[in-house]
Amino acid sequence: MKRPTPRLAAAAVLALLCTVPAASEETQTAPAESYAELATLPDWSGVWAPDWSVTFGPGGPPKPTLLPEAQASYDAYHAAKEEGLNQQLDDANCLPSGMPRIMMVPYPIEFLYSPGRVTIITETYSQVRRIYTDGRPLPEDPDPYFNGHSVGHWEDDTLIVDTIGFSPLTKIADGVDHSDQMTIRERIFLENPDRIVVEMTITDPQVLAEPFVVRQPFDRKHDWEMREYVCQENNRDASDAQGRATMDLGLDGDDPFGPFEDEAGE
Repeated sequence: MKRPTPRLAAAAVLALLCTVPAASEETQTAPAESYAELATLPDWSGVWAPDWSVTFGPGGPPKPTLLPEAQASYDAYHAAKEEGLNQQLDDANCLPSGMPRIMMVPYPIEFLYSPGRVTIITETYSQVRRIYTDGRPLPEDPDPYFNGHSVGHWEDDTLIVDTIGFSPLTKIADGVDHSDQMTIRERIFLENPDRIVVEMTITDPQVLAEPFVVRQPFDRKHDWEMREYVCQENNRDASDAQGRATMDLGLDGDDPFGPFEDEAGE
């Protein structure tokens, strides 16, 4: 095949350009307009720290009302824990907590707005949740994710989030697994300018006798920054010969945190 002459090549390029529609003014300004719309959303900027009085206060976090089989599993887990057995969850060995527990751990979070999405960054395990607010539906057959698949919409200044499709490695609460029918609805709103509330309603007809509602408030910390969290960097979770939880800081016998010894020094 002969190469086209310069004149023919120039004509071909000109013809191609003529077939491409010029960018309209609406197309050019759409990104700017979509970002401008974010200014109308409530101010959730900054770093938010969980209220530890809720996380670790008297009685601890709320307990789910379980169906008999799940209740038996919950009771067995906590009975073993009372006996001193090593009942650490997988996240103690660097597996992400996943939903819903990622929103209940004692580490800060941060919200980022972008067109069609709210992103929640959690300091724990440097995890990211993407909540799509572009009108898409929930997936019909979602892959199992630790944080699930989330879509949301705004009702005034409250973000309503529905999440489905969770990894079987995540749990509803300590000692409580979930089924593939678990769903979570969140209401996220400002209680006052420096206090945000994440209210989760967890539903699982195969595990929960009634919806499990968790209300976790966070306080805005104006002078805080998010820190890097690398679990593997300094992970010292371990168990002794009897299977009891301990810590090993690698201090050759001078470790003040372990190994665990019982009253007989064994």
